[in-house]
Amino acid sequence: MASAKPRSKIGKNARPDEKVETGRSRPPNRRGSPEAIEKRRVARVFNDILGGRGAAAHKLDGRTEKRRQRLLKELETNKARGTRELKPLDILQRVQELMDLGEPLSSIRKVTKVKKSPVAPEAIVGVVERLHRAYSFRPEVYRFVGIGEDVLRQAGVLGDATKRGRKRS
Repeated sequence: MASAKPRSKIGKNARPDEKVETGRSRPPNRRGSPEAIEKRRVARVFNDILGGRGAAAHKLDGRTEKRRQRLLKELETNKARGTRELKPLDILQRVQELMDLGEPLSSIRKVTKVKKSPVAPEAIVGVVERLHRAYSFRPEVYRFVGIGEDVLRQAGVLGDATKRGRKRS
């Protein structure tokens, strides 16, 4: 009779306490390291400055330009991605993002209807204060959902020194 060989479990079902050697080990990927990201950012700025594009050019790349156009279109039609109605917070976010991309307020005002607030100003002050602490929207953005300067002052978004016009003597 032939003797049976005992089976070993070293193949697929290796024990966790056993180390399995795998050829040579590769160094970790450094593309996502903070140093590599900072190098790429600095290189882009350096190339933009010396390449003649400078800060005054404000030329957006293709994806950013498409995003700017989409945001303007959504504000104009008051629909998100063509189907869902924009909520007031959506309007605030889109206007803030357009302003961050360098879009002037005048062009945003041309495509967006400034809404009147159906809520009494006293009732909304606390909510605006909490919203501003959470999102830090620019004060100009709140106009697009019908929130006036008096509510913004009471909520602490605007200081007393940011009044429009010249000081009276």
